[in-house]
Amino acid sequence: MSKAKVYFASVRAHAFDYDYGMVGKFEEILNQVDLGNYVEEDDYVALKMHLGSHGAYRTVRPVFLRKLVDAVRDQKGQPFICDTVRIPGLEYLRTANRNGINELSTGAPVLMADGIFGMDSVTVKTGPILGEIGVASAMHDAPSMIVVSHCKGHIASGYGGAIKNLGMGGIAFKDRKGNAQRGKMHFLQNAELTWDEEKCSQCLQCINACPHEGIAFDEGNKLNIYSEKCARCGRCARVCPEAALILPQNDEMFQGVLAEAAGAVLSTFGKNKVLYVNFITDIHPECDCMPMADSALVSDVGVLVSDDIVAIEKATLDLIGEAQVLQNSKAGDKDITEAGNIFEKVHGKDPYMQVKAAAKAGLGTMEYELKTIECKPKPDGSTEPRMFGH
Repeated sequence: MSKAKVYFASVRAHAFDYDYGMVGKFEEILNQVDLGNYVEEDDYVALKMHLGSHGAYRTVRPVFLRKLVDAVRDQKGQPFICDTVRIPGLEYLRTANRNGINELSTGAPVLMADGIFGMDSVTVKTGPILGEIGVASAMHDAPSMIVVSHCKGHIASGYGGAIKNLGMGGIAFKDRKGNAQRGKMHFLQNAELTWDEEKCSQCLQCINACPHEGIAFDEGNKLNIYSEKCARCGRCARVCPEAALILPQNDEMFQGVLAEAAGAVLSTFGKNKVLYVNFITDIHPECDCMPMADSALVSDVGVLVSDDIVAIEKATLDLIGEAQVLQNSKAGDKDITEAGNIFEKVHGKDPYMQVKAAAKAGLGTMEYELKTIECKPKPDGSTEPRMFGH
C-alpha cells in the first residue's frame, strides 16, 4: 500500500497575516484537498464531532466548523453537525448550544445522529469481538461524512481521536429493546458493573457523575445499579476515589473494539466518501464527555486532514510525541519531561494499539506523507505576508 497523504497546518503563525494563521491555513488545506472529491451535489454530509459537556470547553472552535460548513456548501452539499446521545438528548443539544456549537455560529443544524432518545440505529455486522453493533441512523444513511475530531487523552483508551470519534461516537446509545450499544464496548459484551462494598466510602461521587440516574444507594446503604438506565459509559468507576466500582474491561480488547466499531460505521459509506479532520489543540488528558477540562499536557500542534483514518491517527500521535510538555498539567504531576508516547505515560494505555488494530482491519495504512501548508496564497498566487504600518 502506498503512503497516504496527510495535510498539516501548524498552529504557529510566522507573520501578522490572516493567511499565515491556522484559520487561513485550514482554508487552504480544504482548497487543496478538493472537497468535490468527497461530496457530490445535494449530498447530506454528516460532520461528526463531540459536542462537549457542561464544563468541558476544549472542543473544536466554531470558527473552524464554519469554514468547513462553508466549504461543503461551496460543493453544493448539505452539511449537518452531529453526535450521538451521551447524556439525555435534549440536554446534550442545550450543552452544545452553550458551548457555542449551533446553527447560528456554524451555519449548519446540530442534531443527534441516533435520535433524541438515542435509539435510532441500524444493526451492522462487525468483526469477531462485537459480532454486530447499532450504527447511528443519521450517519448510516448519510452518503458523505467528515469526521471532525478534537484529539486529547482518554481514561479507557489512552487517546481519543478519529478512531474513537467513530468507534464510540458513531454508535447508538441503545437499541429499541433497551440494550446498550455503545456501552457494550466499555463493558465487554454487556457484562455488569460490580461494587465492592468494603472499599466504598459512600462519598456519592459516582451518583453525582451519572447523567442518567442509573445508580443510587437504598435505605440500607446498598448501592443499586439500574441496568435499564445505565449507559455503561464508565463515568462512575472513573470518579470513584476508592476503586469500589469495577469496570469489566480488557485494555487490549477495548482498543480492538474501537477499531472494529469504527470499521462498522465506515462500512456504510462508499469509496472516497469520508474525510478526516484532526484538531491537535487543547490536548488535555480527559475525554470531552467529562464535566471539566484539565490543563493541556503539551503545547498546541495544529490541524491535520486526510482521507485515511489510520494515517491521520498515526501522524497525530507522532506529532503529539514531538510537542513540548507543559508542566502545569497531569504530565507535570507525573514528572514527565518529554512527550514521547505521552498518553501511555499518563494513562498507562498505549494508543498506538488502536491504530494498529485499525490498520490490521484494513481501514488504512500506517505509512503517511506529511504535506505542510505554510500559508494561504493571496488571490494573485503570491505568498508574501501583508505589511502593516506603525
